[in-house]
Amino acid sequence: MRKNNRNRFLLILGALSGSILLSLFWAGLCVAGTIFFYKDEHGNMHFTDTPTSAKFRPFISFRSGMSSADRASITRYVERYGAQYGIDPNLILAVIEVESGFNHQAISRAGAQGLMQIMPATQQDLGLVSPFDPQENIEAGIRYLKMLMERFPDITLALAAYNAGPANVERYNGIPPFRETQDYVRKVLSNYDRRKSARN
Repeated sequence: MRKNNRNRFLLILGALSGSILLSLFWAGLCVAGTIFFYKDEHGNMHFTDTPTSAKFRPFISFRSGMSSADRASITRYVERYGAQYGIDPNLILAVIEVESGFNHQAISRAGAQGLMQIMPATQQDLGLVSPFDPQENIEAGIRYLKMLMERFPDITLALAAYNAGPANVERYNGIPPFRETQDYVRKVLSNYDRRKSARN
């Protein structure tokens, strides 16, 4: 009797899981985005559209005209918010290229998300609700970069702070001795110079 009850419970659980996934699928048809998942140590599956750590992996992605991430749209957002916050669009595009390769669904190993790879904790500070929405991510990323540039007038330090955090820049009184951060600053500046030269 107990075995039959257990089997019945598993069947109900499976049906409910299927219904949840179907709901997520139909919701995804209405708005663009990605459903992420991870399997915990107990074998339980967890699904979300706003992952909070790098353990989440893409499960299924949806596209719609509402959240287009084509280069033309990205450039328009960059130019709009670059003008609003007084930052050269060429610099912003250089950051996006190095951060995410223009992939609006990118997630780093550390959990940074979206085009400008913003960490969840920083998202909360910036009031960023939809990190995988290109427009929202770009606006928040540019706003954060502007804050860092005001804090560190030297562009190399502002970029280092964007990558390694402002506390590390202050701790080492310069670019932190991290290979990743040093390579990051070099790549962004190189891309920045290339973009400026191409515009001239």
